[in-house]
Amino acid sequence: MLIEYPDYLVHRQWMSRALELAQAAGEAGEVPVGAVIIDVAGNLLAEGENRKERDKDPTAHAEIIALRAAGRILQNWHLNQCTLYVTLEPCPMCAGAIIHARIGLLVYGVDDTKTGAIRTVTNIPDSAASNHRLKVIGGVLESACRQQLQAWFATRRDKRN
Repeated sequence: MLIEYPDYLVHRQWMSRALELAQAAGEAGEVPVGAVIIDVAGNLLAEGENRKERDKDPTAHAEIIALRAAGRILQNWHLNQCTLYVTLEPCPMCAGAIIHARIGLLVYGVDDTKTGAIRTVTNIPDSAASNHRLKVIGGVLESACRQQLQAWFATRRDKRN
């Protein structure tokens, strides 16, 4: 369920932090994706950045790392009072984890036309397979998120040529 967002400045603030994490991931050779989870009071709870290459772990997406950290901090896997910010629309694996964590609100930057599982390629949250009605806001700092990814992939292509 895509919703309008009245807390525009707050969402921009946390997406900016997610972009910083994505930048760090990109500099480490990872696809530049960053994620931030805040609690109900609006405080930073957990962060994650892509670590697949560094950890040699196919599940080490930014969202998964942030979800695991938040669960450890709260000592609870129910994250229904939390908001997750991520620079790129989550893939099917991450969408499933977000739903199972019962995240209260997902805010993402740019659609993923290859593996986006929130609304672009498929819509897992609104499917019959979902046991949680996820609130979603897409397009926060979309241009900055898109530019970051495009620049990183362009650099990788240039190095191969």
